[in-house]
Amino acid sequence: MNISIDTYRRAAFLVALLMASTALAQQSSPPAKPGGGAIRLDVVVTPGSGPPVSDLQQHDFTILDNKVPQAITSFQAISQREDPLDVILVVDAVNADYSTVAFERDQIDEFLRADGGELSHPLSLSVLTDTGLRNLEDFSRDGNKLSASLDGYTVSLHSITHSSGVYGASERFALSLQALHDLVQREAPRPGRKIMIWVSPGWPLFSAPMVVLSSKEQQQLFADIVGMSMDLWKSRVTLYSIDPVGTGGNVIRASYWQSFLKGVSKPNQVVPGNLSLQVLATQSGGVAFYINNNITALLQSCLADARAYYEISFDPPAGGGAIEYHHLEVQVAKHGLTARSRQGYYSLPAL
Repeated sequence: MNISIDTYRRAAFLVALLMASTALAQQSSPPAKPGGGAIRLDVVVTPGSGPPVSDLQQHDFTILDNKVPQAITSFQAISQREDPLDVILVVDAVNADYSTVAFERDQIDEFLRADGGELSHPLSLSVLTDTGLRNLEDFSRDGNKLSASLDGYTVSLHSITHSSGVYGASERFALSLQALHDLVQREAPRPGRKIMIWVSPGWPLFSAPMVVLSSKEQQQLFADIVGMSMDLWKSRVTLYSIDPVGTGGNVIRASYWQSFLKGVSKPNQVVPGNLSLQVLATQSGGVAFYINNNITALLQSCLADARAYYEISFDPPAGGGAIEYHHLEVQVAKHGLTARSRQGYYSLPAL
């Protein structure tokens, strides 16, 4: 069945309207002003394969802000023993079918019960369903208890059906993005770094040549992108995504999000794909795993990033009179090592 351009446009407009609530909620927390404080980065350094590297010094790092080297104002190497890190695990039952969710649960159960159920970090467990986000357990190191809560929770059949906007895609997009926003806001007051892992194929991208947004819709979408980026940074959340479909799915579908990875600096550049789960994860300094549905092993890989990392700060350059996107790059002097951290930030005009 062919869907007309007008249908796609109406759906995109609906998505923009639904996302307006997210933007309004984000306005409740005052944004950082340019030059008003240091930019703090959590940097993971890895070889081509293997665990994170833990023995680097400040002089091994270079921070580039829009390709301009910045003076490092603070530096600390963090090991797992010193790390107050929390883990937030989300099972997405909105964007996956029932059989995929069942597979996710089995794999997550195996992860939680490994090592006798003793987890390396406190972990909270949530499930996203068509009725919203449900927190099953608050932070605990008892994997057996968390697993029992997941086993005892029944995921209802989908109430968002194909009869909803463009086969339910607009509702799933809005519900997913709102859930992410709510979780990040919930974690903001908690001290320390957080790793947030979404086991999900990702939400609908709503980005194709036939989707044309109005100027008003672009402005709204840009506000959501800026707000989500700043909330992830201020809450010190590193986002990870694990696509449970693996090699059984469409490779093009699974990797299409990579088309939207470049940071957005102006409203006229935006498309809804800029707010996809995998893009937000990558830009936050996390990893978007796909074409691999060994969820148990991938969860362990996410937590491996907490074994050793570096807190590095620098003072941002003075901003101008408008919202400005700054592309960030962390370079390591030692050959064969790659640094991963958040890929950019937004500075706002002084009030």
